[in-house]
Amino acid sequence: MNSLSLDQRLFLLLNFDGGPVLDWIMSTVSGVVMWIPLYLFIAWAVNRRFGWKSLIAFLVCLALAMGLSDMLCGIFKHSGLLKDLWADFPARHRPMFDQAVRDLAHVVSYRHGPYGTVSAHAATTAAMGILSALVIGNKRYSYIVAFIVLLISYSRIYLACHFPQDIILGLAVGLISGYAMYLLWRKLDILLKKG
Repeated sequence: MNSLSLDQRLFLLLNFDGGPVLDWIMSTVSGVVMWIPLYLFIAWAVNRRFGWKSLIAFLVCLALAMGLSDMLCGIFKHSGLLKDLWADFPARHRPMFDQAVRDLAHVVSYRHGPYGTVSAHAATTAAMGILSALVIGNKRYSYIVAFIVLLISYSRIYLACHFPQDIILGLAVGLISGYAMYLLWRKLDILLKKG
């Protein structure tokens, strides 16, 4: 245990066996289907506040933010469209496959690729969160979406898919991508209002 890095030790502190109910909850939280109502609410809120033209611009920017986040994360895992961009980068195993912690980790499912840095779940949800929070501009919604982003991010540690460092890097990628697309959306929104 002494030879483990701080990141590995923190992972083992946060990863535990919560039983079948918590396993199911975290697997569901980590999935897509549960969050469809949230995406529908976001679309409704943007349309209600700005109109359908701004909604289309928002949806394009949201797709770009989430797609860009996912592609940037793929560079480090050697997956996706940009997988060969940094071919000599030493990809880091997910905790479930990491020799130092795999026997100590609680693993719900092994149906994942071997590499976990940088977390695309954390990146794409952070991109969605920051972009939608800035566009919707409601403090209560901002707190709720921040909680959702952190919950999804934590679920990835619980499921032994990512180390905390993977999550932090993913959140950083997502926040930068989401904010950049917010700036693009503002420009598009101004153009749409003129036309």
